[in-house]
Amino acid sequence: MANYLLAYHGGGMPETPEQQAEVTAAWEAWYGALGASLVDGGAATMPTQTIAADGSVSSSTNPVSGYTVISADSMNDAVAKASGCPIRDAGGSIEVGETIQM
Repeated sequence: MANYLLAYHGGGMPETPEQQAEVTAAWEAWYGALGASLVDGGAATMPTQTIAADGSVSSSTNPVSGYTVISADSMNDAVAKASGCPIRDAGGSIEVGETIQM
């Protein structure tokens, strides 16, 4: 099994305490469904900056809003596991990439 980084884009924060509780419950349910495949639950990220090859810094055009690390048998398996992520319910997207031990 390999590890896969799930990088989240978009989504946003719920506005009310009730919505926050709903979203938290959805994430907890998804993490529970992942079971032993969950390597690192990750975290949300704050606004980002992009550093270009020439050293210039700018606001990110499609910033990462959080991440999770999972284990999976293949890219297809990782994508299938990621497809249940609640970030999609909030209009966000998920970028899936296999990590390589260096």
